[in-house]
Amino acid sequence: MILRILSENALRMTLVAALLAALALSTGARASAGGYRLDRALIDPGSQASLQAGARTFVNYCLNCHGAQFMRYNRLQDIGLTDKQIKDNLLFTADKVGETMKVAMRTADGKAWFGVAPPDLSVIARARGADWLYTYLRTFYRDPKTATGWNNPVFPNAAMPHALWTLQGERDLERVTIKDQGHETTKYLWRTIRAGTQSTLEYDRTVLDLVNFLVYVGEPAAQARKRIGIYVLFALGILFVFAYALKREFWKDVH
Repeated sequence: MILRILSENALRMTLVAALLAALALSTGARASAGGYRLDRALIDPGSQASLQAGARTFVNYCLNCHGAQFMRYNRLQDIGLTDKQIKDNLLFTADKVGETMKVAMRTADGKAWFGVAPPDLSVIARARGADWLYTYLRTFYRDPKTATGWNNPVFPNAAMPHALWTLQGERDLERVTIKDQGHETTKYLWRTIRAGTQSTLEYDRTVLDLVNFLVYVGEPAAQARKRIGIYVLFALGILFVFAYALKREFWKDVH
């Protein structure tokens, strides 16, 4: 009877896992099929050099409008920075390293300038995903029809201008519709208007580091949590051996 109950529970758990996996796949498919195809962001959460570079880009280009109010400057010690390095290079909108990464711009000013207040980026990577951010920050193009003069196929008519345009340069986008056997597909053709200070590979690296940092900001303890999880699973595995041996000892005389 007990074995049958356990088997039924295991079957239910397997079915639930399969449904969740199918849902995840279908969600990913909608995210790329409904509009611009998302590029894979090959981030490295364990790379301190990448996280430090991303923090520098965030403070210099993003923190003018977007804050990260759930992140304290002193947490940057976890990515290899000292208090002196934080104070000398990254502490522009606060007085002490224990303060949060709040934006200097007032919410009312942001709404007046952009039509909507720039969102806080503390958990943007968890809400949007690394692939979305990586693709979005690399696909801005000039559009004279918008208020900011910029547009983006990943997030059409976004109120955000291209904050990193001096690095990437200015580009134009042309959409070409291709019909094949009754099916229509959209092809995106990019044309450089003015080159930026970085090459394409350099800019992709800059954005990748920035996205890596935003993922870290969303959960600074993620790497530690994963390491602890491995130790816990290892300990549970050892306890399982003893528990199984104890079970066999209790049940050895039961027929």
